[in-house]
Amino acid sequence: MNHFFLLIFVFISTSVWSQTNLHEIVATQKIPKNELSILVDKSDYTLAVFRGTEKLIEYPCVLGFNAVDDKSREGDGCTPEGTFKIRSKYAHKSWSYFIWIDYPNASSWEKFKRRKAEGKIPSDATIGGEVGIHGVPIGMNDLIDNKSNWTLGCISLKTEDITDLYKSIGTATMITIQP
Repeated sequence: MNHFFLLIFVFISTSVWSQTNLHEIVATQKIPKNELSILVDKSDYTLAVFRGTEKLIEYPCVLGFNAVDDKSREGDGCTPEGTFKIRSKYAHKSWSYFIWIDYPNASSWEKFKRRKAEGKIPSDATIGGEVGIHGVPIGMNDLIDNKSNWTLGCISLKTEDITDLYKSIGTATMITIQP
């Protein structure tokens, strides 16, 4: 009988220990924030944080209401694809935190102009902006659990996950968003 309780204790201890958050990993391993990178995989609905090739943590995420296509213009509901820098990080009254990415960047502008020239988007279309990574409205983590793509093009995380990410990364962290 004592072995049974020992097994339960080991299982519970291991489960709790394996649920380390990114902030603890960065602090424990003394990882400089500029060594972190983010990979958003739109097809898997995941946001992973890496140090080099080592995946440190992965969070579930949701995207813009058109989760499949690359952002081509303002109002299309698409999440942009490519590599981005962080413009700014700040607390947000509706979504806990906002990590603002540099969309549109030079690559985004190039794709936008090409699509206009090819007639794929209207000539009066605008490119948009204010794209970032943020939380969900208070008490609505189920949007992530249910994979409800509710944003206008941003990446959305559960409240505890955006808090963990926000506290762990710096403005030098690069973000890649892939199809």
